[in-house]
Amino acid sequence: MFKKFIERPVLSTVISIIIVILGVLGIVSLPVSQYPDIAPPTVVVSASYQGANADVILKSVIVPLEEQINGVEGMTYMTSSATNDGSGSVTVYFKQGVDPDIAAVNVQNRVSRATPLLPAEVTRAGVTTTKRQSSNVLIFSLYSENPAYDMTFLQNYASINITPQIKRVTGVGDVTVFGNKDYSVRIWLDPNKMAAYGLVPSDINTVLAEQNIEAAPGSLGDESDQSFRYTLKYKGRLTKFRNLITSLSKPLRTVRS
Repeated sequence: MFKKFIERPVLSTVISIIIVILGVLGIVSLPVSQYPDIAPPTVVVSASYQGANADVILKSVIVPLEEQINGVEGMTYMTSSATNDGSGSVTVYFKQGVDPDIAAVNVQNRVSRATPLLPAEVTRAGVTTTKRQSSNVLIFSLYSENPAYDMTFLQNYASINITPQIKRVTGVGDVTVFGNKDYSVRIWLDPNKMAAYGLVPSDINTVLAEQNIEAAPGSLGDESDQSFRYTLKYKGRLTKFRNLITSLSKPLRTVRS
């Protein structure tokens, strides 16, 4: 066979030209993807249960979510994880070719069914559903040569200025910050004093929820014939934790946290 091509150079040239033309037509007409979808579409459901360990999260959060999500259209399998820091997630994998947007909507509908079965703390914190790949595309670190800027400051700076910008990039599913150190208020409880006053940690949580709220104080002179109108202001949340009234006893005795 190869001898014929050698003996007939014109035939070999014609065949070569035909192959080149077919290749050019294929490049022009066939669809080409710069970043083809190799990994299957995935949807991640995340939840947070502060104060719970991995076993509690698994039984009270992960199991209800898995029972409702199982069998969603186009699903192949799913995995779940729970940690002792109060976070848990369910990763749902779909068949190749499934639209990630449609898959996320279908999973969110299943999550809505499981919401009444979850603890109140979990639903209050929120259950998020996002479409993303399980692998990391890029990892970078943030540091400062100025010793005045500690890790907490850098974490807060990244959360305000860097993370939102990266999430707006086309194709980015989610941004994960390792070693989360957001600004917060930590309240230390003295077990001896709490036992002396007959208090339990749930009492402190109730007081924080009742007395540490956002409110609209309104204004004075708005609906009257007054010449001036005064807008009322208040100090808001997270200002006077030391002055929260935790309990009252008879005769009246105020216990402050």
